[in-house]
Amino acid sequence: MPYVHEFGIIEDIEEIEAEDNGYYPKIGDCITIDGDFIDDLCNTDFGEKIEKLQTFANSPDRPYNDLCYYGITLIPPSSHTYFLKIVSEANDKYKSEELEQLMVKIEEAIKMDKWMIHFGV
Repeated sequence: MPYVHEFGIIEDIEEIEAEDNGYYPKIGDCITIDGDFIDDLCNTDFGEKIEKLQTFANSPDRPYNDLCYYGITLIPPSSHTYFLKIVSEANDKYKSEELEQLMVKIEEAIKMDKWMIHFGV
């Protein structure tokens, strides 16, 4: 199994049910980011900033800050602008195709006013 983090858009947040870190097969079109790259990012100021991202752990009734390294993170539309900002700042430094894809995915979620999902390792 590859060491990656995945990000996607949730079509209907009402359909999400917590499944003890289960994978949600109805979430399609996820983008992947190498786990080692995420680790490297988290050891920079990006790590401090991502810890302030308002999210939910595994279900919309479990408020959290940060991305769940293990398990599932739900990212509400209210957090997308901040998320895009910190990813964009990181990409200014790293010039990464993976971060470019993540920025596109966040922008798509903003336009659609949809929640995002992050699958940790």
